[in-house]
Amino acid sequence: MKMKTKEFRTTAKKISAKSFRRYGTVIEYPGKNSKSKEINLFRIVLKESKPTGWRIAYLVVRDRSIRKLEQHPGSFESFEPVKGKSLLYVSKRLDRKIECFCLDKPVILKKGIWHGVVTLGKESEIKIAENAEVQCIYRLLDFSLGRD
Repeated sequence: MKMKTKEFRTTAKKISAKSFRRYGTVIEYPGKNSKSKEINLFRIVLKESKPTGWRIAYLVVRDRSIRKLEQHPGSFESFEPVKGKSLLYVSKRLDRKIECFCLDKPVILKKGIWHGVVTLGKESEIKIAENAEVQCIYRLLDFSLGRD
């Protein structure tokens, strides 16, 4: 039995604080080039008001295409590229637009953002930080994201 799937096409956008604001935060230090080169710089990027505990994970991405997205309603989640090239698909609501970003900077997704990652090569590696206890919700798509 053959399954007929819809085709999904998109252009991967470059991550910037402005282009990614809708989905989360870029992990960076704004204005670092205008500060003195002789002092260390420190910035808290995200702080939760109540302690929930965190976990750090390491993801080796081998999928070149995916047919599902996931979300974590109660947790922020960082994606910090370590090796290789990846695409990050994100959406606030799946009945709306899914956007694609080249994951070339570390980012923090807001709570409840639908997301998925594919590699552009044989594999890529990503460091992830999220709440220690994470609720995962998955949604199957009727099309593929990425490339075969």
